[in-house]
Amino acid sequence: LMYSPAHGVWAITEKGIKRVAEADGQGPGPHPAPEFPDLVQLYEDYEEAFEQKLLQSLLDLTATEFERFSKELLRVYGFVDLQVTGRTGDGGIDGHGMLRVGLATMNVAFQCKRWQGKVGASEINAFRGAIQGEFEQGIFFTTSDFTKAAKELSIKKGAVPVILLNGKSIVKLMMEKQFGVRKRPLELYFEDVRSVLEDNQ
Repeated sequence: LMYSPAHGVWAITEKGIKRVAEADGQGPGPHPAPEFPDLVQLYEDYEEAFEQKLLQSLLDLTATEFERFSKELLRVYGFVDLQVTGRTGDGGIDGHGMLRVGLATMNVAFQCKRWQGKVGASEINAFRGAIQGEFEQGIFFTTSDFTKAAKELSIKKGAVPVILLNGKSIVKLMMEKQFGVRKRPLELYFEDVRSVLEDNQ
């Protein structure tokens, strides 16, 4: 396929030219399948980048806006009579609402922390103490994450359960419900002209 007409010089033979043409699909003979990027990997990379973008959008909200956002997200999941307290010194209760479970109605309170650092066990204990006796369930929203101790305290025997939603969980819920997210189907096309000719022979 190659030859050396002079010292340090290499050239391609006619056979080599034919081989290159066949590889490029320009000549006779079997042609290798074209190389396409790994679409699955591309999608996974895109999804991860999009989730990070969504999370950054939440971090860009003010504390008050994040409370309102959390209220509206709960509304999408069927909560009613939702209110944001808009008060300080309320024991960490940023809002409350009601969730119908079968024939019963559950009173639920929520707290929001637009944080960078992890939420610890002390915050979970303080929130639970504030809702104990008045609410049947608590929901704790944070743009960051929870420590291991906080996660272990979320469900405690004999105490009001506290559902923990970190930044990643909130983003997943947004994408699942298309809440603050718009989705457009993606169609892929592949050339297959020769199959048309073969089918009609």
